[in-house]
Amino acid sequence: MASMLKAPTFVSRQEKLVSFSVGRRRQDRGAPAGIFQKRASFFTVALSSSMSTAAAQHVQKSVLPKTDISIMVNSCCGKMGKAVIKAADSAGVHIVPVSFGAAEESGQTVEVCGKEILVHGPSERESILATVFQENPNLIVVDYTVPAAVNANAELYCKVGVPFVMGTTGGDRDQLYKTVEDSGVYAVISPQMGKQVVAFLAAMEIMAEQFPGAFSGYSLEVMESHQASKLDASGTAKAVISCFQKLGVSFDMDQIKLIRDPEQQLEMVGVPEEHLSGHAFHTYHLTSPDQTVSFEFQHNVCGRSIYAEGTVDAVLFLAKKIKSRADKCIFNMIDVLREGNMR
Repeated sequence: MASMLKAPTFVSRQEKLVSFSVGRRRQDRGAPAGIFQKRASFFTVALSSSMSTAAAQHVQKSVLPKTDISIMVNSCCGKMGKAVIKAADSAGVHIVPVSFGAAEESGQTVEVCGKEILVHGPSERESILATVFQENPNLIVVDYTVPAAVNANAELYCKVGVPFVMGTTGGDRDQLYKTVEDSGVYAVISPQMGKQVVAFLAAMEIMAEQFPGAFSGYSLEVMESHQASKLDASGTAKAVISCFQKLGVSFDMDQIKLIRDPEQQLEMVGVPEEHLSGHAFHTYHLTSPDQTVSFEFQHNVCGRSIYAEGTVDAVLFLAKKIKSRADKCIFNMIDVLREGNMR
């Protein structure tokens, strides 16, 4: 496990690598030219699925027309909520100046992108949401709250009849889907809103479906590092592990190595100090039974822009489905990806 926590040795700590190593050089013999170098038994494929804050600052904002879509971002006091509001504002989406938060946040006003957003506590949510929805018939709610609130929030949205994008992880997911299915409310539900990470997950699912048992007998080590405020294990890590299980790997979810200590994240994982409060570093290391072959999959994300931009794409996608009166009402980020660039 110590090797998994060692900082990567590539040029930038924010790069993502999927690496494969073969322990016996003789396995390279006879391989077609271009697949293996004659004297090399290790190769890496770089995946560009991270976005640092510095890099994001150099990306020009698109000049976009205002849309007729309104969004209400719950938990706007949180960093993720604020990131979504900024991304939505850049995309020309109208931000409703109302948000739901914890009881202790009730009455607070949060300023984001020059807009003052009033936070309401739990006691008055239903009447306020119904009023906001009546005043903004094209409303879509964005939920980035806490795992314990997932099911109650979904029940509220479905009771009022307002469509929503759920990026919060945790909760009773089976009950969540049942609640939405029974109500017929349109929703995008995904524990992972970063489109590039979702594409990686989709590729893993295809591999698991096409080649079941391909990694039978291999051992798996999983490390995931997130900011200290993230209480639960990563839903993305669980999804990737599920794919490995289908590929024949024996692994229990409680074996995931959770790193939440900032000192360990700096010294052992290699998280840049400026991103300790917002990052997602994942490593999946597989080893063959005889220890001669290893595979390592790694995806590292710094900051929250990748999730915020994906969330806005999910909002635009959902608005399109509502307008077309699509038969299907529950979508995920794979559906959003298949639709193509929404902006």
